[in-house]
Amino acid sequence: MKLSTLTRHWPFRLQLRFLLPLVVVLVAAANLAVPLMDQVTLRWFSRDLNSRGMLVANALSDSVSDALMAGHTDKLQPLFERALQDERLFAIGLCSPRGELLLHTEAFPTLSCDAAAALARQAEPRLNLAGGPVHVGVHNVMGTPPPPPTPEVPDGFVGPPAPVPAAAPVAAAPQQPVLAGRLVLLHDMSFIERRSEDTRNYLVGLIAGLGLVIAVITVVVAQLSWRGWVNGARALMRGEVLFSPLPSGPSSAPAGEALAPELIPLANELRNRMRDLEDEFRRSQGLHTEWNAERLRALLNTHISGDQVIVVSNREPYIHERTADGVIVKRPASGLVTAVEPVMRACSGTWVAHGSGSADRDVVDAHDRLPVPPGQDDYWLRRIWLTAEEEQGYYYGFANEGMWPLCHVAHVRPVFRESDWEAYKAVNQRFADAVVAEARSEDPLVLVQDYHFALLPAMVREKLPQATILTFWHIPWPNPESFGICPWRKEILDGMLGSTILGFHTRYHCKNFIETVDRYLEARIEHEHSTIAFREKETLVESYPISIEWPQEEAMRNWPSVEACRQRVTERLGLPQDLCLAVGVDRFDYTKGILERLNAVERLLEKWPQWIGRFVFVQVAAPTRSALEEYRSFQERIERVTARINERFSRPGYQPVHLLAAHHEPDAVNELFRAADMCVVTSLHDGMNLVSKEFVAARDDLQGVLILSRFAGAARELAEALIVNPYHVEETADALHRAASMPAAEQRERMASLRSTVRESNVFRWAGRMLLDAGRWRLRARIEARVRRHQAP
Repeated sequence: MKLSTLTRHWPFRLQLRFLLPLVVVLVAAANLAVPLMDQVTLRWFSRDLNSRGMLVANALSDSVSDALMAGHTDKLQPLFERALQDERLFAIGLCSPRGELLLHTEAFPTLSCDAAAALARQAEPRLNLAGGPVHVGVHNVMGTPPPPPTPEVPDGFVGPPAPVPAAAPVAAAPQQPVLAGRLVLLHDMSFIERRSEDTRNYLVGLIAGLGLVIAVITVVVAQLSWRGWVNGARALMRGEVLFSPLPSGPSSAPAGEALAPELIPLANELRNRMRDLEDEFRRSQGLHTEWNAERLRALLNTHISGDQVIVVSNREPYIHERTADGVIVKRPASGLVTAVEPVMRACSGTWVAHGSGSADRDVVDAHDRLPVPPGQDDYWLRRIWLTAEEEQGYYYGFANEGMWPLCHVAHVRPVFRESDWEAYKAVNQRFADAVVAEARSEDPLVLVQDYHFALLPAMVREKLPQATILTFWHIPWPNPESFGICPWRKEILDGMLGSTILGFHTRYHCKNFIETVDRYLEARIEHEHSTIAFREKETLVESYPISIEWPQEEAMRNWPSVEACRQRVTERLGLPQDLCLAVGVDRFDYTKGILERLNAVERLLEKWPQWIGRFVFVQVAAPTRSALEEYRSFQERIERVTARINERFSRPGYQPVHLLAAHHEPDAVNELFRAADMCVVTSLHDGMNLVSKEFVAARDDLQGVLILSRFAGAARELAEALIVNPYHVEETADALHRAASMPAAEQRERMASLRSTVRESNVFRWAGRMLLDAGRWRLRARIEARVRRHQAP
């Protein structure tokens, strides 16, 4: 059926469906209300007739009493006839005290005095006659008997003289009233039925009129609403509101004006489903849509052709250290470097970072620059030098004692000092000046990395207004209440909103940031667009789940086999051959949940003693931020817990926990991943956690189990892992047991799905999505600039 046909017939059918029940309800209401009104009316008039009967009886009582006392009842007939001139008085009867009917009017029915008295005592004294019902009322008539007669004395009779009384005579007592008779008054009740019928007619008419008014209003509202629904449905079918933001306020786009408010949730659901279908389509394309370095370079040549790319981060991708054997090059254990370095190799840009190596100054040129990677020279590294005081205040102080625990909500109190804040501002300004110095044009593409440079985007924006600034926040963003702890919250938000695009790992972190801005700044927020307008600049807030570089086929072919890796690890650590090997690879950080996983290992050995001697957990923990007391005490606590577990469960030739507190190169970590039966990632709060994805990438044999914290951003992508709450020791211990006992077939199914997800959503896709968005914003800005130039006089 066509939409136009539905438009013609559905409103009428809907109106019938509404009106018919309304009519039934009104009829039922009338049927219930009319008897109720009759009963109420009858009670009202019964009380009225009783009152009227008492008034009539009082008016007649003196005359009736005198006649009865005198024995002249025949004189009462004319009085009764005159009283019957009242239209409501039907008949009158007079009864003696003994119940004899002494007198009655013509219309008085065949009714004895006793029967009338019995009727009058009922709640509704009603007598049904042929002419209609009458109300029966019996009223007592009281009278005073006459005094006794005085004896008569004959004329001329002379008797003895009257005795002289001894005292004055006493007056005679008055006589008490006695019952002289009863008046039986019969009132006509036919007028009650007439008035009830009138009331019924008025009530039915009122209900019918009210129902008609309601029906008319409902039909009008239904017609108007139906037009809105039809227009909205047509807009949905034409796709007018599926590919444009929906209205959210007075400044909404015209594309959504025709959409009824009730259809907005449906439109949102359709948009989400279309996105899911699009993702499924891309997934189904397989290798045809795979992101890699070549595709990223092609994207840069197409969308950002000739534009300079500058990356800003605290940690440098390569560190030069001075040793006894000369200068060596190290790659730091950093997820940020792991993610961004492949992007820079594809972009051939400039990386601005803090030079922290002991030999870093020895290898740079006069402008503190050098090409990297060593021997390949794919991009430039510009190093910034910091004094020990600056590094203490900016990095260890404000960034890692303040912002890091504040954003991770890791049950460690953040510390904010005024001196640290001043150092943080100064270092951000130095990095911003370096970016401006490295810029070869007015509109470079600047990628700002992480929480060390929250102020830098606004600083760069001040010097390079046309620059496209992408800031990616690698750690979580807390809720507004938690972020409100920071004394300089407004300054930090102001600095971050200097970005053109602000990226987080998950939509949840984006939502927290937008709510924080809404709480503490006067900014215009477009929730449907995910944009924030502040200081005449717009910032797009979007989620870009970071990932790793998927290993090349040639590199994977050169990897040692899983059996060889396992043999090397067991020999190096002195492990038994027949064992279940679990690994964890982290920095020594309290947010990584190392203590929680050790407690889970201890609980596993308590709950399932059969794993003692067969289960080994190897924890690689690279020391970090050792200058901070919180990190030193945390490392000491981990060492004490490790010693306690080993003391409880060690056997000759067997130690359940091996703590490797040293930096491991990527090849050593990959060997450990390939040798392990499971990888345990129990972050208490993590933006993403790339260790989980590195473990998946290392398992080309489709074996191994990933145990992943639900509080890591990766849990939203890697659903086939065993997701646990690291705070729940019992749950994590059960997951360890399940992973150790998981059949090979189930491991293969889970790992195949995980590898498909990580391979598709790799680091080049992460960078490509951000750069595509940046390219669209740059193109729009250039078009707007041309339009303004043409419009200028």
